[in-house]
Amino acid sequence: MADPGRPDILLIEDETAITEPLAEALEREGFTARVAGTAADGLRMASEATPDLVLLDIGLPDGSGLDVCRELRREGELPVIMLTARGSEADRVAGLEMGADDYVVKPFSAREVTARVRAVLRRSRPEPGERERIHIGEVELDANRHSVALAGEALELSRKEFELLKALMERAGDVITRQDLIEDVWDMNWFGSTKTLDVHISGLRKKLGDDPSDPRFIHTVRGVGFRFSAPDEL
Repeated sequence: MADPGRPDILLIEDETAITEPLAEALEREGFTARVAGTAADGLRMASEATPDLVLLDIGLPDGSGLDVCRELRREGELPVIMLTARGSEADRVAGLEMGADDYVVKPFSAREVTARVRAVLRRSRPEPGERERIHIGEVELDANRHSVALAGEALELSRKEFELLKALMERAGDVITRQDLIEDVWDMNWFGSTKTLDVHISGLRKKLGDDPSDPRFIHTVRGVGFRFSAPDEL
């Protein structure tokens, strides 16, 4: 049983050469680590006791980690970090599009993984009093309820899409550099590619009904970053 005073990490990975030292490192760093060796066991364990974060291998013996990520996302905004041995950008982007918060490419150090875990957990837990409601044009963001509506219709956003939209709307009208967005939404010590930002901007645009060539809300400022503006504010 997980210790209520320690963040509960569910590690879904079938290679014991990875799970044993990583679980030990997580425990030393103040986490509770539970291990599942298959997709089926991972989903079962996540449903029996919801973890604070899932470390998820993309290649599992009984299925794809991408499918597991999709199932976890159907249940809520559970933070997910993908573990992958695949070096192709397409695989990493696919994980992010499924709703993963981050990814780590094997081989990795336990220190790197625990740093990523801490960063994702920190950003997934709102600070008291920092949330607010923002209403610009047809878009309304309620940070207390973690909800977004477009013309009164609720939108289903991943947590990172929500955080990215909030960062853009809080500074509506201003151009926000790509680096500032990465630091705001991910981490100032982000290890990954800026492709991650592009994936989430693309996802947001689709859900807002934005055409990249003629956007209503999220505008690209080439060589700099992005700006959020409602159509009647242009």
